[in-house]
Amino acid sequence: MDSTIQILLYAVPIILILGWYMRSHAHRESTGLNALKTSVEEGMTEPPTLHPEIDPKKCIGCTNCVAACPEQGSHQVLGMIRKKAHLVGPTNCIGHGACRAVCPEDAITLVFGTATRGVDIPLVQPDFQTNVPGVFIAGELGGMGLIRNAIEQGRQAMESARKLVRAPHNNNLDIVIVGAGPAGLCATLAATESKLRYATVEQEELGGTVAHFPRRKLVMTQPAVLPIVGKMRFKEVQKETLIDYWRKVEQKTGIKVNYNENVQAIEPSPNGGFVVRTSKRNYDTRAVLLAIGRRGTPRKLGVPGEEMDKVVYRVIDPQQYRGQHVLVVGGGDSALEAATSIAGESGTTVTLSYRSGAFSRAKPKNRELVEQMASVGRLRVLFNSNVKAIREGVVEVAVEDATEDIPNDAVVVSAGGILPSAFLRTIGIHVETKWGTE
Repeated sequence: MDSTIQILLYAVPIILILGWYMRSHAHRESTGLNALKTSVEEGMTEPPTLHPEIDPKKCIGCTNCVAACPEQGSHQVLGMIRKKAHLVGPTNCIGHGACRAVCPEDAITLVFGTATRGVDIPLVQPDFQTNVPGVFIAGELGGMGLIRNAIEQGRQAMESARKLVRAPHNNNLDIVIVGAGPAGLCATLAATESKLRYATVEQEELGGTVAHFPRRKLVMTQPAVLPIVGKMRFKEVQKETLIDYWRKVEQKTGIKVNYNENVQAIEPSPNGGFVVRTSKRNYDTRAVLLAIGRRGTPRKLGVPGEEMDKVVYRVIDPQQYRGQHVLVVGGGDSALEAATSIAGESGTTVTLSYRSGAFSRAKPKNRELVEQMASVGRLRVLFNSNVKAIREGVVEVAVEDATEDIPNDAVVVSAGGILPSAFLRTIGIHVETKWGTE
């Protein structure tokens, strides 16, 4: 065989492979840079919870972390820039931690907060007990927002609490579980399985923080195991399907949750243990498990008329607002999603009020949908506005230097929540502010 032909036989595949590699690398580089640029331009640079910190000196650019991130399919979280992994979509990271698990060089550390934005995290021991003996914390409040991890923490925390309460005590209950999200639900099932005397209280409804997620959001990417029930068979599931599954678990197992009951104080009991004071009653208990999430209580406007029945702090079913004049207050994703979902219903007149001049905290897709609906008259946006009073049939809104009375049948306040840090401190729980540390 001619030597030239032999060279070509070897060289052509190598050239093709090299060309493919260079094009792939260029595409990854471009994608990563564009995602990072968008995040910076939109001010979306602060991760909301646990997130990866990548050491560029250790990173070898293998892209394992990018491929492992469960969120990559719906939005860019990790990307490659100059052959190194970067957190290019910080606000889209929800703390799965899968990136660290697949890094071959231990280049990734999972941290809370950043150098410019601290995150309050209560100090919790390995058995999930706080510095206050008998008070346990599990789930999102302790920094673990991933549903599978929260479920597992609820189970483990209840196992630790069970060891504590099996000793003789003079309290009416063994444990009070505060919250009915993933961790609280699992803990309630574990308490039932262990035949403990328990009470579970939830200020809103089943699901906790999960119930506030956008419609049809993919909320689980890994299977989990529930006490009594066993393994949850589905791997990927949307919010509505998961909440419906939990309702069926609640009915089938007979567990009891006291809904619409807000905890107001946790104090030492004369019998030892604690008195948990709620909006409806007092509970005398040996131990307390806090599974309340980080959302805390809804932030209120503090204006006359806010106590009216037409004022709510989350949207359960947009269809209930058909044919009504609705005011949505807020500028984050929850506010924009509430406004657009209601505006999509027939006969609605929706006004979105926000105190600032732009939706800098909201995701691009939500801002784009608001702009689309506003452009066709389905939604009215009032920037630099504040609600002054809520009255029957009308809402008084200050828009820059003028005041306007807007016809109104319902008000949805999506102004975020008050973090429970102050509440934890009243119990005596130590809270540490993390500034980009483990």
